Amino acid sequence: MVKREFNLRMIAWELTRNCNLNCIHCRARASLGPHTDELTTEECINIIEDVSTFANPTIIITGGEPLLRKDVFEIAEYGSKKGLRFVMAINGTLLDREKAYMCKKVGIKRISISIDGKDKDKHDMFRGVNGAFDGAVNAAGILKEIGLPFQINTTVTLENVYELNEIYSLTKRLGACAWHVFMLVPVGRAENFKGRELDAKSYEATLEQLYEIESKKELEIKVTCAPHYYRIVKEKGGIPESSGCLAGKSFMFISHRGIAQPCGYLEVPSGDVRKEGVREVWLHSRIFNMLRDFTKYKGKCGKCKYISICGGCRARSYETTGDFLEEEPYCFYKI
Repeated sequence: MVKREFNLRMIAWELTRNCNLNCIHCRARASLGPHTDELTTEECINIIEDVSTFANPTIIITGGEPLLRKDVFEIAEYGSKKGLRFVMAINGTLLDREKAYMCKKVGIKRISISIDGKDKDKHDMFRGVNGAFDGAVNAAGILKEIGLPFQINTTVTLENVYELNEIYSLTKRLGACAWHVFMLVPVGRAENFKGRELDAKSYEATLEQLYEIESKKELEIKVTCAPHYYRIVKEKGGIPESSGCLAGKSFMFISHRGIAQPCGYLEVPSGDVRKEGVREVWLHSRIFNMLRDFTKYKGKCGKCKYISICGGCRARSYETTGDFLEEEPYCFYKI
């Protein structure tokens, strides 16, 4: 049997926990802080150097709100010059033309802006601050004007699941190059949604709806934190463009303090890149290597023929059962 290689293809890097919003579903419980012991500029440069010695991943600069970090452009520029692909996730409210041009100048290839409602009433409710929707729409206009590609990110909950078609239409009107849809994982402030999530049947219906939207081929669509979406694609005769849950297999999360996790939603410390380095953690983390061994998966996931293109959301399993190797709780598929 050929041994499978697990190459690091994507890093979500939480440069800061500071944020000017107070989103009800924020996995990080981000706020204006202060949040102590954040990685220094020098430590961030060292992380980039380390990564560049063994991998060539896309690095997502995230937070919190990364534009609140004064050295964000210095860090992105250094990484871009090392040949790494940098993108940035923002809420849009702090982006002006000067910052947008700086993003472009330092080599950031794409910006993501989160919009979780079809209008300002619903979006501002999610974000906990009046004016958040107008800020996001304004940011999209600036990015379109200067020619920096941007995508819209939407987190699906019971609060907005019936607005997905409208949010998709808004995404197209704004001129986004992509729509990335995140299925809620109840961590951080989103723990308040426990007991109010979509059930497995509704979850399946939502994924079916998203497949129909993607099938129009009007826009790049990516469904995240829903690896069974790729089982649906396969069942309908399509070719899955992902191998399901990427946590610890091709994806790594790095916190503002340098703690590695398989993803931002799977809150299981898996190494300290400050002390060990990224390469060491990626290759030898016990947690990562457990996730890479499908023979260890339990329940329905462990028996499923779609395990290699799905694998279930490990974060959702962990939050539901306390065991990240247990079966995906929101899967409607019958073995």
